[in-house]
Formats: sequence, C-alpha cells, structure tokens
Amino acid sequence: HLQKARMELMAGNIYLNRNITGAMVERHPFGGFKMSGMGSKTGGPDYLLQFLVPVNVTENTMRRGFAPAAISEDEEEED
Repeated sequence: HLQKARMELMAGNIYLNRNITGAMVERHPFGGFKMSGMGSKTGGPDYLLQFLVPVNVTENTMRRGFAPAAISEDEEEED
C-alpha cells in the first residue's frame, strides 16, 4: 500500500510511517502542494486568505408584505 500511495498521491510533502521533518512555521519555504517559495506559509497569519473568494450577502429586512413585481411576473408566466 505504501508504494501505491507514493505513486498516486499528489502532494508537496508526504510522510509514510515516519515522523515529520520538524519544519518550523514561517521559517521554512514550504506552503503546500506546488506552493513552495517565499509566499504565504502554512500556519501563517495570511495563509487561508489565499484560498478565499470574497462574497457579499445582503438581506432586505425592511420589506413588508408582498412584492408586486414578483406577483405580476408569476401571472404573466401562467398566461
């Protein structure tokens, strides 16, 4: 199973039945699969930000009753 894992896993670093190297966060240039270099590192303060896509979600809490535009659109579709 170890040989199969070694051949099929696509990872920057993989440890099979042994301890990790003891790399220190923000000291060694390894940030993950195909992310080596001097950018964001695992565990660093900005590490997760590189994977996020900002999205704004709003909700109109002031509207009361029916939305006339939505009702008229539904009636037009039935005709």
